[in-house]
Amino acid sequence: MIQPNYKQQLNIFIFLKRIIDISFAVFCLPFAILLIGIFSILIKLESPGPLFYIQERVGQYGRYFKVYKLRSMFIDAEKDGPKWALEKDPRVTKVGRFMRRTKIDELPQFINILRGEMSLIGPRPERPIFTAEFEEKYPGFTKRLLVKPGLTGLAQVSGGYNISPKVKLNLDLYYIEKMGIKLDMQILFKTIKVVCSGYGSR
Repeated sequence: MIQPNYKQQLNIFIFLKRIIDISFAVFCLPFAILLIGIFSILIKLESPGPLFYIQERVGQYGRYFKVYKLRSMFIDAEKDGPKWALEKDPRVTKVGRFMRRTKIDELPQFINILRGEMSLIGPRPERPIFTAEFEEKYPGFTKRLLVKPGLTGLAQVSGGYNISPKVKLNLDLYYIEKMGIKLDMQILFKTIKVVCSGYGSR
């Protein structure tokens, strides 16, 4: 049974987390719009196709939502069906490779944060097909859906694409169990280091 004091503290944290999410997104939005504008031109110059990549993901409590990204792959990237990004993936454009390394392709997700579909910090949202696949392989994977998915998270700053779904699950469950302002700040600062180094990107 959840203790009353713990439940109250959790509710306060969730409220503060939402305030921080909105404040951070609003503060960063002008800079994000500038970068999106610059890279939209570069995307168009390099390859034909839409500027944005809109994809269905699984959010909190299993609700589906559309996630927004700057297109980093060629338009026929999934002609053979959905697949995870590979290391040195040939489907990724030159501009896309830089955006993925610096996480610039994720900037449109500030819209998802403002809409309340995502948080700044939390488990990264997976596609429905992969969520079902990983739940079958690693029972309990859907426990990640107890909280809002994040723009960045503990698994991302601990290896990103370089870690297995099982390790990713363990890290996400650890975050859910220990989540708080202090842990969120630690993940945020580590995210800055990851963005600067490009560690764990594909």
